[in-house]
Amino acid sequence: MVQGVDLHLDRQVRELGGGPKASSGSAEDAPGYPRTVSNCGQKVRITAPPRQAVSLNQGSTEVLLSLGLADRMSATATWTDPVLPGLRKANTTVPRLADNAPSFEKVLDKEPDFVSASFVSTLGKGGVATREQFEKLGVPTYVSPADCTKDNSGDGDGSRTTPLTMDDVYGEIRDLSQVFGVDKRGDALVGKLKARVTKATKGVDASGTSVLYWFANSESPYMAGCCGAPGAITHAVGAKNVFDDAHEEWPQINWETVAERNPDVLVIGDLSRKQESAETAAKKIAFLESNPVTRSMDAVRHKRYVLLSGQAMNPSIRTVDGIEKVADALRRFGLDR
Repeated sequence: MVQGVDLHLDRQVRELGGGPKASSGSAEDAPGYPRTVSNCGQKVRITAPPRQAVSLNQGSTEVLLSLGLADRMSATATWTDPVLPGLRKANTTVPRLADNAPSFEKVLDKEPDFVSASFVSTLGKGGVATREQFEKLGVPTYVSPADCTKDNSGDGDGSRTTPLTMDDVYGEIRDLSQVFGVDKRGDALVGKLKARVTKATKGVDASGTSVLYWFANSESPYMAGCCGAPGAITHAVGAKNVFDDAHEEWPQINWETVAERNPDVLVIGDLSRKQESAETAAKKIAFLESNPVTRSMDAVRHKRYVLLSGQAMNPSIRTVDGIEKVADALRRFGLDR
């Protein structure tokens, strides 16, 4: 097995840059290149606009598709939700290596000239491969800066002392647009997202409202801590996260503690993957309304549910969707003032 991988790596080194979609010519043929992007404490040098990029998480994929770069992508992987409706057509042109994490060999089969990911764990030990493994082959890598601003040294999803902001999400868009030489598209996309946030939150002040975010698992549920994407959503609408005293990204919290906090609104992850119990919103709601500990909670009794995709609850362009949906729900529930 090791020998087979070594042979594959050797072929990858020889052939990188070849193939029908590969970038032809040298850096001198691409105006504005080489370019260097600072990313998670590393300097990523790009010698020419990528032509065979592989994105290893859905969040990164949807940024690239939103920038109109489907024709420069060789593959994607690791999905929690259906693709954004406006990106469906473009997404059909990009092969999916796996619904979850693909093997290193499968990624190399696509002969990538650039690899991006949303999470440090994807391009780290125990993930698809480390950044160093790709870089030894001359393949530049990029990880969402939103994930690098937290402590990922533990076994869970990391923890934050500094709250995530939407600027972290916008920074990823601008970085990737620079990598691919479509800077104006990046600026335009950021401008559009900012305008949506402004419109969604206009007149909303939910300072007296408490919110809980449940991502997955009914036995030992993952609830949002203070400072990740749910924190950015909560801050945008002026509400309070009932677990804003937890700095872990997604701590597992027992239902008795949840019931004691008794949030006004439940924001529920509606996931299409099949990794944990109660992935879909329907299963989560059925649990909440039948469990003796949770069914008497105010949010459950009044059915104050907000359904979000998994991507909206992680730092991504969909976090804007999360702000829009939570703000709209607060208005419907009469909790926006």
